[in-house]
Amino acid sequence: MMFSRRRLLGGVGAAVLSPAIIRAQGTRPIRIGEINSYSSAPAFTLPYRRGWQLAVEQLNAKGGLLGRELEVISRDDEGKPSVALRAAEELVRRSGVDLLAGAYLSHVGLAISDFARQNRTLFVASEPLTDALVWDQGHRYCYRLRPSTYMLAAMLVEEAAQLKATRWATIAPNYEYGQSAIRWFMHLLRRRRPDVEFVGSQWPPLGAVDAGAVVNAIARQSPEAILNVTFGPDLARFVRQGNDRGLFKGRHVVSFTTGEPEYLHPLGQDAPEGWIVTGYPVTEILDDTNNAFISAYSARFGEAPTMGSVVGHALISSIAAPIEKLQSLDTEAMADGFGGVGFETPFGRASWRSIDHQSTLGTFVGRTTVRDGKAIMVDSKYLDGGAVLPPDPEVRKLRPAT
Repeated sequence: MMFSRRRLLGGVGAAVLSPAIIRAQGTRPIRIGEINSYSSAPAFTLPYRRGWQLAVEQLNAKGGLLGRELEVISRDDEGKPSVALRAAEELVRRSGVDLLAGAYLSHVGLAISDFARQNRTLFVASEPLTDALVWDQGHRYCYRLRPSTYMLAAMLVEEAAQLKATRWATIAPNYEYGQSAIRWFMHLLRRRRPDVEFVGSQWPPLGAVDAGAVVNAIARQSPEAILNVTFGPDLARFVRQGNDRGLFKGRHVVSFTTGEPEYLHPLGQDAPEGWIVTGYPVTEILDDTNNAFISAYSARFGEAPTMGSVVGHALISSIAAPIEKLQSLDTEAMADGFGGVGFETPFGRASWRSIDHQSTLGTFVGRTTVRDGKAIMVDSKYLDGGAVLPPDPEVRKLRPAT
C-alpha cells in the first residue's frame, strides 16, 4: 500500500513552494517504509494506519517536508519476523525508502531493528514495547516511540505500591513483551514494597489463552492482587472467564494497556470495575491539543481515535521534526541527529532522548468502569514518559556503547 494524497484539513491550505526550493530539494517524495501487523492485529494497527494517514495529509497540505511531499509505503508483516524482514529488504533495496518505521509485536520489532543495524538503515519503531529495542539490543540506527515495558511498569507501580495487597499473581503472554513486563513490574514493586511476594505466574501463548484453566490456576494461588499483561482477544477471554468464576471479586487488578480504547471498549458491559490500567481516556474531555486531534480524526474517518491512532499520528511528527531540523536525509546524520529533538503529538510535546533513543511520549493511568453500558477509563492522569525512566547512570549500564 502506498499513501501520499494531499488534502485540505480544517481549512488549512497547502503552502506554495517556489521553483527554487523545489529545484534545491528535488521532486522525488521523501519515502518512509512502514511495516506492521495489519492482518494479525487489526484492532490496534488499522486505527494506527489511519493516524499516520491523517498526519501525512496534514503535513503535505502545509507544503510537505524539506519542500517535498512525504510518502509512506506500507507493508503487512502478518505478525511474523520472517515476513517483516522480507518487507524491509524490499522496501530498502527496491522501493528506495529513506528510512524504516513501524512494527507492533516486540519480536517483530527486534527483527527489523537487527536488519536496520546490519544494513545501516534508520528504523523508528512505533509500537513495540520491549526494552531490548533501546537498551540491551539498542543501537544508533534504532529509535522507539511508545512508552516501553519499563515505563508502563513504573507508572503502574506508583499505584500498585499504595495498595494493601502483599500476595500477587501474574498473567502475561509468553513472549518478549510479556516476559519483560512481568520482570520489570516485579523488580520495581519489590523495590518500593519489600513486603510483597509473587505467588505464581501464568504464561499462556499469545493469542491462544485457555482462559478457564488460567483463571482456575490463579484462584488456587489465593492472591490479593493480580497483574495482567494480556491484551486483545486474550484479554476479553480472561475478563469474561474471570467474571464468570468470581476471580476479581475482592481482589485488586493492575493491568498493562487495558485502558486503551481498542482493548477496553469491546468489553462492553463485561468490563471489570476499578482495574488500575494504562490507556487513553478518549471519552473524557482532555486538553485543547487532544481535542483538536479527536476532531480532525473523527471528521476524516467518521469514528473516534484510539491509542493506535495516537501512535500513528505521532510517528509522522516524530520523524518529520528532526529531519526538518537537520535539513538532511543522510542516514548517519539522522542516526545521531534525532536525539534531543522535540516533536508534537496528540498528547502534547515529546522529544527523543540522546542517551538511549527512547522518546518521552507518555500515557494515561486511570481506572476502568462501565457507564451507560459502555466500558470506559476514568479518574485518569497523564504521566510524562521522561519522568519515569531510570537515571542516566542506570541507562548506561543497560545499553551497550554503540
